[in-house]
Amino acid sequence: MFFKDIIGQQAIKQRLQNLVHEERIPHALLISGAEGIGKLSLALAFAQYVSCERRTPEDVCGTCPSCVKFAKLEHPDLHFVFPIIKPEGSKTAICDDFVFDFRRFILSNPYGTNNEWINRIASGKQGMIYEAESSEIVRKLSLKTYESEYKIMIIWQPERMHAVCANKLLKILEEPPEKTLFLLVSEQPDALLTTIQSRTQRINVPLIDREDMSTAIQQRFSLTEEQSWHVARIANGNFRKAIEVIESSEEQQFNYEQFVFFMRKAYQRNVFELKNWSDMMAKIGREKQKSFFRYVQRMLRENFVLNLHQEELNYLNQDEIQFSQKFSPFVNERNIEEMMEQVALAEVHIESNVQAKMVFLDLSLQFTHLLKK
Repeated sequence: MFFKDIIGQQAIKQRLQNLVHEERIPHALLISGAEGIGKLSLALAFAQYVSCERRTPEDVCGTCPSCVKFAKLEHPDLHFVFPIIKPEGSKTAICDDFVFDFRRFILSNPYGTNNEWINRIASGKQGMIYEAESSEIVRKLSLKTYESEYKIMIIWQPERMHAVCANKLLKILEEPPEKTLFLLVSEQPDALLTTIQSRTQRINVPLIDREDMSTAIQQRFSLTEEQSWHVARIANGNFRKAIEVIESSEEQQFNYEQFVFFMRKAYQRNVFELKNWSDMMAKIGREKQKSFFRYVQRMLRENFVLNLHQEELNYLNQDEIQFSQKFSPFVNERNIEEMMEQVALAEVHIESNVQAKMVFLDLSLQFTHLLKK
């Protein structure tokens, strides 16, 4: 991964490069920030930069033996840990069982999300980093490096680690093997053990600058300058969101359609239809359910802003705008706070494996009252 291929983030790139130039490479970095801003790409670029045999002040050479292997994510001193799904009937599961698919996923979609990854390997389930992975981490780090000066362990979504795995990782971070580099790439860093956080050097990655985003969109999707700027505005610093806006992804369309149905039936207080809808939504899988709740929260927030006549602060696509122009008056200062709380609570319940049918039906009944406020 070249630094130059990452959209924007010039200050973060410079900071990472300086760690190498000034020989201040820490044993562990916590690279944190929102979805779709290039955190994993930055971690991969930094790992390759550390290992490159002929690096320049600004980037990797791309041609040395190390870079050739990094281009395929197959360098023997580069290791990955990421959320996985335990196969049916299996007692244990480790990341190496899925690493071939994970490499292909990242190479084809460097701004890909956890939800996209999990749906690729087992639609409808929640991924996690299981207890057994801790032994694999210890085993891999006990080996000598094959070719590079550093052994590099990239842990994507470390907040999804099993408690036992997290505690074993903490012990390694307290006494790390020599010339070992941990790169923890997280969207919820505060969900990590505070002791893990304290033993890492944290880098907070900001949203992608709108001008950088617009330029990248124009170059990669052959859109006009005006179209690119419009997409960049809606994406609001999230390149994955920009791709969704351009491609109108299947999941995005599903979430939109279900949101419209949910709100209409809740306003009509059509309990029979809401019960059937809850039964259907209970079957789509936990990851898709959480994705839907995040979408509902975004749409409620956007409609509230639209109701305040702050159109310049809206980030809705054309379909969403068409619906929201009529719907937004029903999202106001009398109900927005409680609506957001109810949806957030529903997401927590799904995360905690509460029966999904009950969660959706309860939320539906709450909204039949809230929309009338």
